[in-house]
Amino acid sequence: MRADARRNQQRILDAARAMFSEHGTAAPLDDIARRAHVSIATLYRRFPDRAALCRQVAIEGYETVLGEARAAQEVAEEGGPDAPLRAVERFLTGVVDQRSRLVLPLFGGPAFHDREAIVLRHRITGSLEAVLARGRERGAVRDDVNSIDLLMAAAMISRPLPNTPPEWLDTTARRHIAVHLDGLRPGATHHLPGPEPEHAFSRETPTAAENAPTEHRA
Repeated sequence: MRADARRNQQRILDAARAMFSEHGTAAPLDDIARRAHVSIATLYRRFPDRAALCRQVAIEGYETVLGEARAAQEVAEEGGPDAPLRAVERFLTGVVDQRSRLVLPLFGGPAFHDREAIVLRHRITGSLEAVLARGRERGAVRDDVNSIDLLMAAAMISRPLPNTPPEWLDTTARRHIAVHLDGLRPGATHHLPGPEPEHAFSRETPTAAENAPTEHRA
C-alpha cells in the first residue's frame, strides 16, 4: 500500500472510531469521510461497505487489547508474590489509557467470527488466563475469577457514567481499578455467584478459527 493510501486509511479509521463513539455504528459514512478529510469514494475504495469498516475498527481494537494483555503477562512473570496483581493493574490501566481505540471491542458493535478475529480473541484470553494462573500459583489471586471477568471489568471501568466531569475521568478509573484489585485477592468473604460468565471470547478455540471464513484486511 502506498504511503498516501495508508495515511488515508488511518484517517478513516480514526474518524470512524470517533463517530462510532459519539453516534454508534449507524453513523453516516459520508460524515465519517468528511471528518477524515477524504472523499466518500476514497472511503469506499478502502472499505467497500459499513461491515468492512466496522470489522477493521474492531480488529485494530483487538490488537490493542492483545498488546496490553501480553504486556501484563510479562509483568506477571516478574519476581515477587505481588507481580500478578501488578500485572492485572497494568492491563486495566493500559486498557483505560487506550479506550479511545477500543470503541467496538469493549463498547459494543457487531460481532465478527472470521479467522483473524477469533485468533485475536483467543490470544487475549490466553494471555489473561496465564496472568491469573500465575496469581493463583503465588497465592495472590482468588481462584474463582477468569479472563472474562477481567475483560468485563476493563470494559466497565473504561466507560464512565454520562456527564462525568472530564477532569474526573482518570481519577474515577483509577479508583475503580484499586477496588477491583482488592477484590481479586484471596480470602474474600463473598464467593462469586456461578456459573462463570461466558462471552464469545470464552467459547472460541483455535479449532474454531481454523473452520472460520477468511477475511482479508481492508
